Amino acid sequence: MQTLGLSDSTPRTESRLKSLFWPTIQTANDMDYLGVQGYWVCALVAVWALVASVLSSQPITGVCVFLFYYLGGVGVREHSRYAAAVVFIMYVGDVVVSGPSALKVLVAALLLSNFRATWIASRWKPDSEEAIAPPRFGDTWSDKFADQFPMWLWPKLRLPYYVFSAGFLILVAVGIAAMLHHSS
Repeated sequence: MQTLGLSDSTPRTESRLKSLFWPTIQTANDMDYLGVQGYWVCALVAVWALVASVLSSQPITGVCVFLFYYLGGVGVREHSRYAAAVVFIMYVGDVVVSGPSALKVLVAALLLSNFRATWIASRWKPDSEEAIAPPRFGDTWSDKFADQFPMWLWPKLRLPYYVFSAGFLILVAVGIAAMLHHSS
């Protein structure tokens, strides 16, 4: 693969820390890397939310929240500004309602960075050879989950996710409003 100019690792033009919190896109490899990074951040948030919900004896809520964040991550991988925005909004709402902590603020900053990177990536189209997206590999399980699966799944679930996520956000907002009304 090296003789063809292809490799499993795409070179980044910035450090990992900078790409996590204030990404820029200079090449198609940067754009692809930020999509993968956003996917994994959302997937980790989804798994964490599922585990926390199951441990608090709310498995149905946990599955809904898992689907919300995981499918949002699939959208982020495919550069959906809507998916990045609703994931960020939901998480910030959760932080506001449940109270901030250092970890929650850090994750919120990562999701804000995902939103920014997705916004930039969805609009980035320079007219050069650097704009050609790198190939998506399927050699490892990580490649299959972060490269192949979102590319296959997002076109099929994009519209249902829009409806589900909007309804879920409205349901959560109504629930929060009712909770605040009863507490006053």
